Amino acid sequence: MKTKKRYLSRNVIMTSFSSFFTDMSSEMIYPIIQAFVRSMTTSVGPVLGIMEGVAESLSSLLKVFSGYFSDKTGNRKFLTIFGYSISSCSKILFFIPSLFALFFVRFFDKIGKGIRTAPRDALISESVPKQFLGKAFGFQRGWDFAGSFFGTLLLYFIISRYLPGLNNVIDGKGAVSPKEFYPIFAIVVVSAMIAVIFLLFTKDKKVKDAAVEHKANLRPNLDIRKYDKNLRIFFLSQFIFTLGNSSNQFLLLQSTNISGLLSTVLLMYLLFNFTTFCFSTLFGSLSDKYGRKNFLVIGYIIYAVVYTAFGFISSSYSFLLWFFWPLYGLHYAMTDGVEKAFVSELAPSGSKATALGFYSTIVGVGLLPASVIAGLLFVVNTSFPFMFGGLMALGSSVIIMFFVRDDKTSL
Repeated sequence: MKTKKRYLSRNVIMTSFSSFFTDMSSEMIYPIIQAFVRSMTTSVGPVLGIMEGVAESLSSLLKVFSGYFSDKTGNRKFLTIFGYSISSCSKILFFIPSLFALFFVRFFDKIGKGIRTAPRDALISESVPKQFLGKAFGFQRGWDFAGSFFGTLLLYFIISRYLPGLNNVIDGKGAVSPKEFYPIFAIVVVSAMIAVIFLLFTKDKKVKDAAVEHKANLRPNLDIRKYDKNLRIFFLSQFIFTLGNSSNQFLLLQSTNISGLLSTVLLMYLLFNFTTFCFSTLFGSLSDKYGRKNFLVIGYIIYAVVYTAFGFISSSYSFLLWFFWPLYGLHYAMTDGVEKAFVSELAPSGSKATALGFYSTIVGVGLLPASVIAGLLFVVNTSFPFMFGGLMALGSSVIIMFFVRDDKTSL
């Protein structure tokens, strides 16, 4: 029994709780950020595009270099706490009703994410035996989505019950005063601060003989050409997949167009997060036993089915959205934590955080053109972005199926 629980190390539990409160904080902002911008300017599209584009680009580049620095110094905890702290403190600027302040909020929030992601994932991977990597990452990612679920639910409840002046945020009608958002921002800041507190109880992996460990491990490697061939092919498949993996805002928008009710779509979004939370640990554990490759291929095929379906569902069959949103959650449960476990296993000696940083950077860089492509295709035909996403997911699954080797049983 003790062996079965070794995936629940203190680091895994503390980072999971931290992820819960971080995503709870983020998801209380995500659905209303456009309305907050609209309360200050009518140029919502250009402002959000510039703000998110600059911040996301820098964040993506920071992930690999933060991972490299973490490998070089051997310090995971400090960089993780530092990154989360930057993001948490930046949210205080929400109380300054200006676009300039909002830009710095988003900028430093993404900077913090770029700094913390790779060291945190390396901290998790070094805290459990190799045979429990999938289960550990699945557990952590599950609590991440639990925070998203609770944050969205709490936002919906607060607006509906206590802040009737923000009902037009949900209905998509008009603008409101920036001050009407302040009660929500207060909860957001407190939640983000609690997330940092949990990280204080994590511990860096200690080695018995630092000199021996230094000689045994290679120095951090930024030359991706020297990485394991399977890992390089996996990175390629991830880039291709990400090109079709546009922002979930497009799924929310398409669902609203189909159902006609944004409030109903928010409930579907809650179901999506709840499904991912329920199954992440299970699929992560199964990937430890039956191989990462199996679940990645199945997960990307599910993604292809879901995205293609979103492109063809009509308003007459809007009830099908209640099936495809939780199915989308199964995709995340099968792939999100499993991908990181797979990278951790194949990472070069001494370059675990660097490899995880490369993974996050590739995904981050791919998301920028993905949303641009989706936006352009959406203008031409609302079905095209989803058809394109389905094709990219199928292409990625084919690459993994035929060109990536797994030590365990494969498809």
